[in-house]
Amino acid sequence: MKKLQIILVLAVITLLVQCTSKPADTTADTNAVLDTTALKAAYETTVDNKPVQLYLLKNTGGVQVAITNFGGRVVALVVPDKNGVMTDITLGYDSLNHYRTRSETYFGALIGRYGNRIAKAKFSLNGKTYQLAANNGVNSLHGGPMGFHNQVWDAVQKDDRTLELSYVSKDGEEGYPGNLTVKVVYTLTDANELKIDYEATTDQATVVNLTNHAYFNLSGQGNATITDHMLTIYASKYSAVDTTLIPAGEPVGVEGTPFDFRVSKEIGKEIGANHIQIKNGLGYDHNFVLDKKQSGALEKAASVYAPSTGILMDVYTTEPAIQFYSGNFLDGKLVGKQQKAYGYRSAFCLETQHYPDAPNQPSFPSTTLEPGKKYQTTTIYQFGVQK
Repeated sequence: MKKLQIILVLAVITLLVQCTSKPADTTADTNAVLDTTALKAAYETTVDNKPVQLYLLKNTGGVQVAITNFGGRVVALVVPDKNGVMTDITLGYDSLNHYRTRSETYFGALIGRYGNRIAKAKFSLNGKTYQLAANNGVNSLHGGPMGFHNQVWDAVQKDDRTLELSYVSKDGEEGYPGNLTVKVVYTLTDANELKIDYEATTDQATVVNLTNHAYFNLSGQGNATITDHMLTIYASKYSAVDTTLIPAGEPVGVEGTPFDFRVSKEIGKEIGANHIQIKNGLGYDHNFVLDKKQSGALEKAASVYAPSTGILMDVYTTEPAIQFYSGNFLDGKLVGKQQKAYGYRSAFCLETQHYPDAPNQPSFPSTTLEPGKKYQTTTIYQFGVQK
């Protein structure tokens, strides 16, 4: 009887301890990965007489996103792996100065006015030809050298979950017509979603194609490779490109090619295939046309999984296409956060978008924005684990 009483007392004590114990302090775990105090200090400055800062979003699960209003760049994104270890999965720099002085790779940046390439750095609209900056060989890339990635955005942090960025691109900036008023809202949810809402209006007909250029490594930023990641892209067609990465006409079928990711496979499985498009892209650097059930609807576009960490990323978008880039131009010369070198194919990008060079290819979905109309798209990156 006495033994039974002792057992009952111990059971009650155990229950009381469990009920009164505090939940795990995920903030401490996150801070071990992301020194937010030092990082914020390294971004507090002015550029072109405009204040630049680092803004932190966080949710109840300990997920944190660090974003600077210089280029609207996602500097860090910390999520839990399959063992609960907080892991920074995006490439970036420890200091704002590095973004301004090192060769441009668009790490985490907002891209505009036109994401991806425009052939021969020009297009015609309503009978007038507009000449753009040729910053990628003969082509214009990502809005030109002083595109949205190099601008200081006005920032308002609504709360711990929401950052609103706005920018007015003046008529003629980088050769584009019209005063374009842009708003981008980053929202971090308790479902571990990083939601990006884009809006734009213009006072003159122009072309718009906005995206975010985050580089991901779900094994952790600075890890050696992403070729072991398992990738699914819900696309039956992709844009074959010429040697300057401009679409060579209508999209073509992925079936029977290295571009078929409709069933999950390792990124590296066919990345070295003897295929003209792999050669042209030096790997994967192609536009995939999504199998949308409804045009403009928010639907799943891609999924990526890293076996080493169990981190899973699902991408949802209202856009008709997505650019898959396999980090072919990373070469180890750029040293990022925590002094980690970013080597060959050590990150991938999944940039939601309209098609490259659409202003010059009338059969592609239009990227023209007229006065009185609103450009509006949404993309969500959702994170989980798969054990």
